[in-house]
Amino acid sequence: MDATAGENASALLLSMTGIDKSYPGVQALSGANLSLRPGEVLGLLGENGAGKSTLMKVLGGAVLADGGSIEVDGAAMTFSSPAEASAAGIATIHQELSLVPTLSARENIFLSRRGWVRRGEEVEQTRKLLAMLGSDIDPETPCRDLSVAENQVVEIAGALREQARIVVMDEPTAALSVREVEQLFTVIRDLQRAGMGIIYISHRLEEIFQIADRVTVLRDGENVGDYRVSDITRTALIEAMVGRTLENEFPPRNTRIGDVRLKICNLNRGDAVQDVNFEVAAGEVLAVTGLVGSGRTEMARLIFGADMRDSGTIELDGKMLSHRSPRGAIENGICLLTEDRKAEGLVLGHSMRENFGLPNLSAWSRWGIIRRSAEKSALASHIAQLRLPAGGSERPARQLSGGNQQKLILAKWLERHCEVIIFDEPTRGIDVGARYQIYELMCALAKAGKVIIMISSELPEVLGIANRVLVMRGGGIVGTLADVENASEEEIMQLAFREETGAVAP
Repeated sequence: MDATAGENASALLLSMTGIDKSYPGVQALSGANLSLRPGEVLGLLGENGAGKSTLMKVLGGAVLADGGSIEVDGAAMTFSSPAEASAAGIATIHQELSLVPTLSARENIFLSRRGWVRRGEEVEQTRKLLAMLGSDIDPETPCRDLSVAENQVVEIAGALREQARIVVMDEPTAALSVREVEQLFTVIRDLQRAGMGIIYISHRLEEIFQIADRVTVLRDGENVGDYRVSDITRTALIEAMVGRTLENEFPPRNTRIGDVRLKICNLNRGDAVQDVNFEVAAGEVLAVTGLVGSGRTEMARLIFGADMRDSGTIELDGKMLSHRSPRGAIENGICLLTEDRKAEGLVLGHSMRENFGLPNLSAWSRWGIIRRSAEKSALASHIAQLRLPAGGSERPARQLSGGNQQKLILAKWLERHCEVIIFDEPTRGIDVGARYQIYELMCALAKAGKVIIMISSELPEVLGIANRVLVMRGGGIVGTLADVENASEEEIMQLAFREETGAVAP
């Protein structure tokens, strides 16, 4: 379905037509098209490897296309550098922000300015730019002291100073709280009213339906659909992305819950985690949710021994555990898949095999000599089980998609025979097809009797996967939802925002 058919092409702010780009052995883009109108938010969707990033790199001047054309306001353009794209009014706000942390908001906004530095003038202009975005950030505050949301505002202010008319936002809400997302959406709507065009890339489909006017879907480097958001359902959009009929977005829950295996009692660490108590039974997926900063990750780090707890006990299968380090936790059968898999879960420059082997070397080594054949054999079994890329054990971890990186981390913990598996934001930055595979693995592990704890900000997956939900705020548990199938996102949000504490029995 073409949502733009028959509309006046002269009204386009941006037109990318027939864009081709190939790398050795890979056709990244094949005749890809994209259009954008003034004051429009265009959602750009597709699975990892669909070509979204390559298409935006072509637009941003970071990659030169092999073929095709680009027009901005009807004028033909060729960008051979990011500077040329910027001069044409195109700005990209990357998921990994490009600010210099040690420089102030003002210095980052005016970083590209040449000639004499007029500090007073820059401060005044910075205040005006930030005020346009509803922000009162001090222009002289170093960006390292600002929140992620505030840094995004600084990036957008820089785009406004450069008089950008087209802004590309790549996964802009990945690390934002609910309130910060609402603030960002307010800014986006203000930019719309000013006539700017926004290209919004996100794996969070609920955001696309909330903020986008139209959606372009890529698959395998080609266009597979262009839809008005009001004309398409979530299920149809997912099916366009993955290229097949999707009967269910989530696998069926395991309903055979066994005996309690893990008990957490009176867990405390300063103000971050306060009197946390819960149990997890064999066969269930326990979800922990809440706003960013509510204590979810801090609690997981205490269980894993990454941070020292002030008090509290951890009991697994009737045995009291006394570990005070990740090494001790691993020896006790507890593992953590961190929310930042690239920085904390993997050594990106090392191969799949090397990452897989790191916590398991003692099983394959004697007198300091590693038996590579045993290591490769063990990895091969997990490659088949987890549907990792076959024949690529020496491939650097950085070359894997987000979903395959997550599965590689899981593989090394499964080889370690961990009984407690904590997933912290397991599907962040992962496309819908790979998400389903992760969900299937979590449910299968729970069904096999493992203790599964899932920390997530994604309320649809919390309600779609979990058997039980804990809601945290201010370092403590403020609510428990046991009848998850009949619970709603609104119930969770009321608990997460509510001022008074106390558990809620559904």
